[in-house]
Amino acid sequence: MKIGRQAIAGLAAMLLIVGCKNFWNVPNTNGCTADCTSTISSGAFYVLNSNAGQVEIAGYSIVNSQQTSLSGSPYTLPSGPYAIAIAPNKSFLYVSTQSGIYLYTIASTGGLTLASTSPISTDFSATSMQVDATDSWLVEASGIGYLYAIPISPTTGKTTGSVQQTSLAGIAPRQLTISPDNKNVIVALGGDGTEVIPFTASNKNPLPATAGVPIAVKGQGGAALSVAVDPSSQLLYIGETLGSTASGNTGVLRAFTYSSLSGTPAEVTGSPYSSGGLTPVSILPTTSGDFVYVANATVNSSSTGNIAGFSVTVTGTVYSLTPLASTATGGITPTGLAEDSSGSVLLLVNSGGSPDLDVYTFDTTTPGKLDSAFSFPTGTDPAGPLAIAAAP
Repeated sequence: MKIGRQAIAGLAAMLLIVGCKNFWNVPNTNGCTADCTSTISSGAFYVLNSNAGQVEIAGYSIVNSQQTSLSGSPYTLPSGPYAIAIAPNKSFLYVSTQSGIYLYTIASTGGLTLASTSPISTDFSATSMQVDATDSWLVEASGIGYLYAIPISPTTGKTTGSVQQTSLAGIAPRQLTISPDNKNVIVALGGDGTEVIPFTASNKNPLPATAGVPIAVKGQGGAALSVAVDPSSQLLYIGETLGSTASGNTGVLRAFTYSSLSGTPAEVTGSPYSSGGLTPVSILPTTSGDFVYVANATVNSSSTGNIAGFSVTVTGTVYSLTPLASTATGGITPTGLAEDSSGSVLLLVNSGGSPDLDVYTFDTTTPGKLDSAFSFPTGTDPAGPLAIAAAP
């Protein structure tokens, strides 16, 4: 992880200031005057819409600051969706629904094609899932308290053998992530804490027979809602409710050294940090590892959610997080964050709309600061977008 850099040139360079009045006026929040314009482009990304009448995947890219639908989008789903995952090889997309998990192939243009009208798995309650780094396992957490590893082909995306499973320490998993080194699956289990499950992709059964003791929640009555590991597998992040005794926003972001997870998890000095809201539902470490962002679904005394950011630094083997000076305003009830494949924009979906999707760029003068670029609907409102995934 390239931690501690004070610049984000790799991200900021993606913004080409072209300047032309009345083409597209950038909101004042990005530090540009009303006469400045920005040309913004992104890789493909996919949003799950969940409201009745438009149960679908809406696929987009941003081209010259314009919302551009992918070929064939939107893609109708057979039943209400739960979660979405894209294989690291960018060839396959998986969607869990009330009728099972379905496979889509991804064209070079980002367009989707349903591989089969039959689901590859009939688990009807896959609440969160991810494909491992070898493109050989689809790992998913079930709402009935199990972690499943589904063997898949890296070349076809289809299942290749028997599904493996292990019991979780709780029956209500909220979110899972596979560590970038492909050695652990981490699952946020609500009030039951956060469980770290060893994972060995080369084994016929990559999961252990029994899982370990979860990391307990910080505050009484709190719940672990979100998890993430930085791209270099050096820090584990957990988003929890009621982790702070503050009278206002009591949600927190916790940080643990990843290397300690094989023994007694070691929390970084200064952790937990206020998440800037009540319910930290999504955590996004940037690909550089220099920053981590937290989306709060609810914020004290506000009708909308927000995104809080932190810079990450390291001195020797000591890690620390520093809250950024400002938060970014979201829509109503944010549900998911994503960074596009170019690293130029950050995306936020809001299940309550107003708007459905927010697009942010990275400020060119203040490291880590998010600038609101523009927003757009992901369907006919209310679309109810509940999850987002960007092609890696």
